[in-house]
Amino acid sequence: MELHDVWFVLIAVLWTGYFFLEGFDFGIGILTKLLARDRAERRVLINTIGPVWDGNEVWLLSAAGATFAAFPDWYATLFSGFYLPLLLILVCLILRGVAFEYRAKRSEESWQRNWEHTIFWTSLLPAVLWGVAFGNIVHGVKIDAHKEYVGGLGDLFNPYALLGGLVTLALFTFHGTVFAALKTVGDIRVRARKLALGLGAVTAALTLGFLVWTQVDSGDGGSLIAVIVAVVALAGAIAAIAAGREGWSFALSGVTITALVATFFLALFPNVMPSSLNDAWSLTVTNASSTPYTLKIMTWCAGIATPVVLLYQGWTYWVFRKRIGTQHIADAQH
Repeated sequence: MELHDVWFVLIAVLWTGYFFLEGFDFGIGILTKLLARDRAERRVLINTIGPVWDGNEVWLLSAAGATFAAFPDWYATLFSGFYLPLLLILVCLILRGVAFEYRAKRSEESWQRNWEHTIFWTSLLPAVLWGVAFGNIVHGVKIDAHKEYVGGLGDLFNPYALLGGLVTLALFTFHGTVFAALKTVGDIRVRARKLALGLGAVTAALTLGFLVWTQVDSGDGGSLIAVIVAVVALAGAIAAIAAGREGWSFALSGVTITALVATFFLALFPNVMPSSLNDAWSLTVTNASSTPYTLKIMTWCAGIATPVVLLYQGWTYWVFRKRIGTQHIADAQH
């Protein structure tokens, strides 16, 4: 296996980690409107991800940085062609982080309510737009012979990409609901289980349709295996939450996300960004990659840094592993 193939796999792993971890972050943000009944319950939900949400975003920075260094032509075409949607995602992530930090700085109801609205919308929009972005990457976009995107903004919102956006929105919300059931106690935990069952049925229908479309459009034997894993894991996650096994359900919903990302990248390979104008103009792991020397240096750096990051994040989740509820909120009035 060539180094550019190795880095294609590593970038897939980074995106998998990001969607697995940030997926339930987005879901919790959405649940502040769908599940929480009052300010105390919203505080409980926000506190479930309070110690980890910023660490989860490290995976996005790593994925973008690895793409820039390993496949500069892919990075240039992607970030120039998808400039406005990616800019909107970036603005949402910035405002979302500010909202988490500033929401409790003042006790006025209007102040906290506005930041809570911000948390909801800046969780929902990226959850949709990431699916739209990856739907376009897999389906193919208008790339010319000079490796430049020549389509318009409207071309990015085609039926396949929009379905991808609905799938990631539903899947991340389901993932977050299961995480809420796993991390809370009391009435909010019971309601999270019930909501997860309803969301699970919608998520299963959307995900199945999208995966079948992906397989028919650009799949192969490897992606077919990933599709089957995703469907079985999602069914298992729904069955597990129905049985009150939140830990198993969360693990299986994570497997579903992992299999979904694997489907994306298996359907792509050896392309990294197919051209809908001419197959010969597609960006591939060969014509979009950096030099072998650059990839070699990157491999050594990643081999040293990645275990440190994994150990640190694993320790963080272990320290903050206990469930919380409204009884743990010191003052429900503020």
